[in-house]
Amino acid sequence: MISFSVNGTSQMIDVDPSKPLLWVLREQLGLTGTKFGCGMAQCGACTVQLDGRAVRSCVTPVSAVAGKEVTTIEGLKGENATLHPLQHAWIEHQVPQCGYCQSGQLMSAAALLAEKANPSDDDIDRAMQGNICRCGMYGRIRAAIKSAAATSSTALFYNAAQVQEQEQEQEETSHG
Repeated sequence: MISFSVNGTSQMIDVDPSKPLLWVLREQLGLTGTKFGCGMAQCGACTVQLDGRAVRSCVTPVSAVAGKEVTTIEGLKGENATLHPLQHAWIEHQVPQCGYCQSGQLMSAAALLAEKANPSDDDIDRAMQGNICRCGMYGRIRAAIKSAAATSSTALFYNAAQVQEQEQEQEETSHG
């Protein structure tokens, strides 16, 4: 059994420890927002966050996430479970075309903004390297990331631990 957290929910999975995280997310947990692209960590479609860091789930064995927090596109939320600031910026800048790479693009961008609130073009290029967009929306992606960085005053990715602490404090206050 492998125990880890996905989008703030504890999971216990009984699978081959070498099974790629991508397939555990899609097949065992029903989280299909993370996409299969190349299977070799070259395209970025399968990007998720592992303890806040962007990783390619197609080559990450599920055993590597034991005791850690995985955030998928389904867990990328703004306040009150609204769209994340990056998702708003993606819409505003008309980034999605075919849409297949978008979940991986968004997860990489969110990890970047969580680390660097005001990234330079070089920072964006480094963070997004390896996230391939067959539609060629790289300029729009950069503009959306800069827009989200400039307009967001809230947390830029779902922080499960923080949400759980807040819920626990609210529960203690209501019982006290």
